Amino acid sequence: MAKKYQNKNQIFYGEYTRSNEEFEAYRWCIRNGIIIFPESKIGYSWAIEIKINGKISKSPEEYKAVEIWKKVYEYYIYYYNKYGTK
Repeated sequence: MAKKYQNKNQIFYGEYTRSNEEFEAYRWCIRNGIIIFPESKIGYSWAIEIKINGKISKSPEEYKAVEIWKKVYEYYIYYYNKYGTK
């Protein structure tokens, strides 16, 4: 079996499978100028940046790679429920 190559500079973003509701919120937000993304810090902690119509805010909390995507989609759902129309 071949040895798996690992790049020491590679960033592990964790794994997460989004739900249909999370995808709908994500799609609505992107189409309406709301972009939410993880920001890597030195080490293993992450922050979340939220860009709404060019203005960027950063979450005060830090997260680990295993929880970052769940939190990103929680923010997408929050903004979808706050500003979106169904």
